[in-house]
Amino acid sequence: MASFVRTKRVYEKPEPCDGIRVLVTQYWPRGVPRESVGEYVRALAPSRELLHAYRSGQVTWEQYRERFLAEMRGESQMAELHRLAKIARSEVITLLCVCDEEEKCHRWLLQTLVSGFNEDQ
Repeated sequence: MASFVRTKRVYEKPEPCDGIRVLVTQYWPRGVPRESVGEYVRALAPSRELLHAYRSGQVTWEQYRERFLAEMRGESQMAELHRLAKIARSEVITLLCVCDEEEKCHRWLLQTLVSGFNEDQ
């Protein structure tokens, strides 16, 4: 079954092709109006501790990735991943975060997780 999961920065202009815009950050980003986001799913954000450790250089991207994926195995996180995967079977969802570099952002990891659930079901 096809998966319709996109990613982009929350600061990019909303477009109709975004479908349901899902913000997955620990903090609401400054200057972002509430109406530009369809859902705010804090459970899929990295923990504050992990986010701080990564941003301050205490952990590498590889360590961050491993720890973030471990955090996503929690009960509430798994429930949200399954819920979004179900939606993405028939509708486009766009995962939003503030990071500039997508390849080193949790939204990219989440895209893989949500798409993976779609393939498994």
